[in-house]
Amino acid sequence: MTDHRTAIAAGQTALGIEFGSTRVKAVLVSKTAAVLAEGVYDWENRYEDGYWTYRESDIFAALQGSFAALKENVKRRYDLTLTTVGAIGVSGMMHGYLALDENDRLLVPFRTWRNTTCAEAAAALTEAFGFNIPERWSIAHLYQAILNGEAHCERIAHLTTLAGLIHYYLTGRRVVGVGEASGMFPIGSDKTDYDKAMLGTFDTLTKEKAFPWSLRGLLPDVLSAGQAAGTLTARGAKLLDPSGDLQPGIPFCPPEGDAGTGMTATNSVRVRTGNVSAGTSVFAMFVLEQPLSAVYPEIDLVTTPCGDPVAMVHCNNCTADIDTWGALLCSFTEAAGMPMRKGAVLDLIYNMALSGAPDCDGLVSFNYLSGESITKTPEGVPLLLRARDSRPDFAAFARNLLSGALCTLRAGYDLLRREQVQTDVFYGHGGFFKAKTAGQTMMANALDVPVTVMETADVGGPWGMAILALYLTEGGGLSLPDFLDQKIFCGAKQSTVFPDREGKDGFDAYYQRFLRALPLEQAAAKQML
Repeated sequence: MTDHRTAIAAGQTALGIEFGSTRVKAVLVSKTAAVLAEGVYDWENRYEDGYWTYRESDIFAALQGSFAALKENVKRRYDLTLTTVGAIGVSGMMHGYLALDENDRLLVPFRTWRNTTCAEAAAALTEAFGFNIPERWSIAHLYQAILNGEAHCERIAHLTTLAGLIHYYLTGRRVVGVGEASGMFPIGSDKTDYDKAMLGTFDTLTKEKAFPWSLRGLLPDVLSAGQAAGTLTARGAKLLDPSGDLQPGIPFCPPEGDAGTGMTATNSVRVRTGNVSAGTSVFAMFVLEQPLSAVYPEIDLVTTPCGDPVAMVHCNNCTADIDTWGALLCSFTEAAGMPMRKGAVLDLIYNMALSGAPDCDGLVSFNYLSGESITKTPEGVPLLLRARDSRPDFAAFARNLLSGALCTLRAGYDLLRREQVQTDVFYGHGGFFKAKTAGQTMMANALDVPVTVMETADVGGPWGMAILALYLTEGGGLSLPDFLDQKIFCGAKQSTVFPDREGKDGFDAYYQRFLRALPLEQAAAKQML
């Protein structure tokens, strides 16, 4: 504790701040990546005027709230006022659409990754580029706005992501890390900038509109992990910490998306490594040895924070529906006069799932709060179905909730299996893995792969962002993979769960039921919305 207090007072630390879907978390680490303090701010997206969004005021309140909670934690644990850190990094939900005018005013509310409103644009750009462009990518949102004839397109001066926007307000630099950039627009083979040929193709597609901009002029500059990305300005320090305690001049690493921080937090940036991040959304990422043989609309091609190609299976929905059922059951315990905390109810759901019937006894669940491109479901609505002759118990119901959360991921992963994508290790992290072995076992059986979870799995992306900030100041000339191997994860505690035959066969049966019922989900979404 004394050593940690000395390190904090001397600024021998790194700070990662990540904007997740349901909370914003700040994590302060030592030079050895030990967690010294944390601060959390809860928030939630809104569905307004046909789009999932967070208001601009929400963004700044969350930034300040998470840092204030971190300061309070430092004060309580170490009796110190946090005035400086060694380096800072900001990360956020990947992609989405933030269009600003020349005065840095948002032209339309933030359109997040959760929106499935860009199918026409995504299909047109995929055909024009010969490269898959998912609906949630920034370029898909921009082109859809153009196709829709939205008036604001004429006035765009800057295009960025949530992490890029916050980084700009704190440092004055319009930059993003290459991993985050790869979800705005495809990266070229040199790994250092956007693909020049595709930039030209886009400008040709929009030439008749005679916009007063070219696409490259709108996009932020691209930086790789370890490159300097500016310093905290006086304005930025006041924005982050209105009390005035935090001092300007702190160096920043490039801002990244939550996929890049997930890769970093699981030591999955080297070729033939993979990881799955499972929380509000779920995405599996595999660092490729060689290009895929075809263009798959279900597979995103992004990069690691140092620019190496990655195949990503991204699903918009994972644990949110489980949380909703947890809240319902929590209210049931209150009504029964035996109240339980929501966290305890959720732990019960996860742990009981392991003793449920492997095929969930005739149940099937769709966790679609929003649409899913992989299953060609533009809009979503949660749906629970039960076979007429099934008599499920609570354990089968619980297993059904976890199984339903993984079916869309399985659909995308099957495509990569056909491509014979190989991994030497596959790591899991995020809220789905908080209950010991439950989420890990379900994921292993769903994908038929061994799943390894580190002791840091529940810290996740914010910790990964802090490590990227640490790499800026402590990298010592090492590549990012070598830095992680030699300085961060050497001797890290971890556990591996292997798929078991009964569990795998049970999930396979459940998955086939899911596919047969998919037209019902698609129809229900049309009728309910």
